[in-house]
Amino acid sequence: MELELEQISTTAGRGFALLFRGIKALRPERPIHPEGVSLTGSVDKLPPTQRSGISWVDTPGQVQVQARLSRSIGLPGPLPDIVGLALRIPAGSASFDVLLASTGMSGASRFILIPHRSASEAAFTTLMPYQGSRGPVLLAARPLDSAPRLPAKTEDFRQALGDRVWTLGLYHSALRGDWIRFATLSLTLDPNQQDTDRRFDPLLHPLPGAGIYRWTRTLREPSYTTARKPS
Repeated sequence: MELELEQISTTAGRGFALLFRGIKALRPERPIHPEGVSLTGSVDKLPPTQRSGISWVDTPGQVQVQARLSRSIGLPGPLPDIVGLALRIPAGSASFDVLLASTGMSGASRFILIPHRSASEAAFTTLMPYQGSRGPVLLAARPLDSAPRLPAKTEDFRQALGDRVWTLGLYHSALRGDWIRFATLSLTLDPNQQDTDRRFDPLLHPLPGAGIYRWTRTLREPSYTTARKPS
C-alpha cells in the first residue's frame, strides 16, 4: 500500500511540476499566491488536553509569528479563490513554516480545497498530514467567532482589518476524528510592509518534532523546487 501510494504521489508530483513550469513562464516571481498580505503576531499554545505526538504542538508557551495571507490562483477579486495562510515561526536559532489552505474541516472535506471570497469564513488545514509519534497529524486554523469579517482580496482585506486583530484557533487532528484546539493565533497587519518576498517552504523549514511522509515529499518537492528556481 505504501509503495503504491508513493508511486501515485511521484507521478502526481511530476505532473504538478510541469504545471508549475507553465505558470512560472507567465508569473516568473510567484507561480501561485502572486499577491498577499504580510501579517505579524503571536501563537499562544495551551497546555495539552490531548497530545498530538508532535513536540512543538504539545508544548505550551507563546511564540512570535510572521504570516502571509494570499489567494492561491490569483483570480479576479469578485471570484472565489483558494485562500492560503502561511506561517513562519521561530524555533531556537532557526524557524519553521506551516502552510494552510482553505478546506473543509469535517470528514473527507478536510482534504478538499474550497474556494472562498471571504478569509474570515474560511477554515484552513495543512491538507497533507505530518508524521507524529502517534501517527498522522493534520493541523488547522479557523477564525474565532469574535473575528472581524474579512474579504480574501488582498487590498480589501487590509482595509477591513485595519488596526484590529484577526484571531484564529489552531487545532490538531488525526486523519479522522475531532479537532483538538491547542493554541490561539493572533495576527495584525505588518507595520513595515504590505506584502513580503519571504518564501514559505515546509520541506526546507520543517515543523519541530514532526516527520514528513515520503509520499507527501514526493508529491510536493518537484513543484516546490520549480517555484524556488530563479526566474
